[in-house]
Amino acid sequence: MKVNVPPGKYILAVSGGVDSVVLLDLLSNLPGVGLVVAHFNHGIRPDSGEDERLVAAAARKYGLPFETGYGRLGAGASEDAARQARYEFLNEVKTRHGAQAVITAHHQDDLIETALINLLRGTGRRGLTAIADNKDVLRPLLNHSKKEILNYAKKNKLRWREDPTNDSLDYLRNYVRYNLVPKMTAAQRQDLLATLDKALKSGQQMDSEISELSPKILDNQVINRGKFSSLPVELGNELLMYWLRCEGLMDFDKKTINRLNVALRAAKSQSVHPVRHDLVLKVNRQTAGFERRPLR
Repeated sequence: MKVNVPPGKYILAVSGGVDSVVLLDLLSNLPGVGLVVAHFNHGIRPDSGEDERLVAAAARKYGLPFETGYGRLGAGASEDAARQARYEFLNEVKTRHGAQAVITAHHQDDLIETALINLLRGTGRRGLTAIADNKDVLRPLLNHSKKEILNYAKKNKLRWREDPTNDSLDYLRNYVRYNLVPKMTAAQRQDLLATLDKALKSGQQMDSEISELSPKILDNQVINRGKFSSLPVELGNELLMYWLRCEGLMDFDKKTINRLNVALRAAKSQSVHPVRHDLVLKVNRQTAGFERRPLR
């Protein structure tokens, strides 16, 4: 297995699972690449301290600086809340160390799983390329399958820990991982990957056009309801998804987008419409805007 990362200083997210442990081993051999190993203890599982100790030992093995953060999210935390807390920590470590970027161990199977999940959720074309189309995070393993990663780990006798929640079919990702992806033939897998690559390239052009349109509808965080209502519904949906991503939300479904679109066009003045977590859309007579409110 080979990975390519430009010379520089990076924050490498290491969970203790096989993917990030393999990536740590691969990157430690690249000339000109300086790493800070960063581990986020979500506080979701009672045995998460074992993950932290394994990653700390791995950082010592490679002679690398080690940073750890604590979420204390509790057993009922959503995937979205866990991801948001993790990236807040990683970006804080990146700033503190003056690093160029964060590196994560997402791989080809993650790319396929995420695309299928977002198809099921109806998140639109942007959901198909959510992992690959992120310029703030490097993902050197995207061209490698889970099978390749496991083979490398076993061949090189690496140590890692399995997250028991990965076996629970209560999570949509695990259902897709164990019931859909394994049934894909090699040809179907390659066809899907080719489709995702095309979607990424065409989507980047559309994203550029949406970012140019946005300031004409949303000025200083205030949405002009009249201008928004004049747009075709699907274009309004694209703008809403763009705005939610700017607010830090990556996990939303088509039902939510459609509901917000209708609210902007037809809701009564002074009405408040929940988005997710602490974010709401407040609608006035001629304007609207997203607001953060304390969680109860």
